[in-house]
Amino acid sequence: MNNLTMPPADSDLAYVPFVNVQNMMRLIHHVGLEAALIGIAEAIEQDFRRWPAFDKTPRVASHSDVGVIELMPTSDGTLYGFKYVNGHPSNTRGGLQTVTAFGLLADVATGYPQLLSEMTILTALRTAAMSALAGRVLAPEGARVMAIIGNGAQCEFQALAFKAICGITDIRLFDIDPAATAKAAANLQGSGLRISTHDSAQAAVEGAGIITTCTADKQYATILTDNMVGAGVHLNAVGGDCPGKTELHRDILMRSKIFVEYPPQTRIEGEIQQLD
Repeated sequence: MNNLTMPPADSDLAYVPFVNVQNMMRLIHHVGLEAALIGIAEAIEQDFRRWPAFDKTPRVASHSDVGVIELMPTSDGTLYGFKYVNGHPSNTRGGLQTVTAFGLLADVATGYPQLLSEMTILTALRTAAMSALAGRVLAPEGARVMAIIGNGAQCEFQALAFKAICGITDIRLFDIDPAATAKAAANLQGSGLRISTHDSAQAAVEGAGIITTCTADKQYATILTDNMVGAGVHLNAVGGDCPGKTELHRDILMRSKIFVEYPPQTRIEGEIQQLD
């Protein structure tokens, strides 16, 4: 056979490793969910220790009336990565997930992709791990009780992350949808946490040294008012993740020490957009 008609031999560079949803779930089950959360938190902390090395930019966002689609790029000069993620709160009405994501990692020197991965589950894990890492540093020493306002899927990851990383023993739940609270409480049974459910945010936060808000509605909201939060409580405000969406009354911010990951981003999407 004429060699000119032979197809070229495949190169290893022709294939980009791909981690799909099923394999990601297998990996997490193999490692263990709490061990995965601890490992992710350790990796995040290592990256914070070399924070100036990263080329950072606010998310590239496309907003609509029903949600947002965002690209999150960064590079440390050796590797380049981006994540595609959406946030569509009304998706659950049609049986769809609120958030889906995937990511790409590439070699800066050649531009060659190194990895393509499902990141929906990783987004949930990273959010919870980052929250617990911050809580480990900022929460009152000895805090063992956390209230969670907003009891969707992220609520469960938050509870497990704070248990694994901060030693939380008690979780107090509230959501405006009682079915969401019941589901979260049922899913957290057997986790080693003491779970209680409450009929208001005010009741849920009583006695909590840490309060996490992770609601989904895309609007300015006041999930916590100033009188609900005592001095010294650590607030983990997760849900203010797009322009025009907040969870805390401005007066809480005015008397708090505020820590954010990346101010240029947080002024666009985050609680401190209220302070501009």
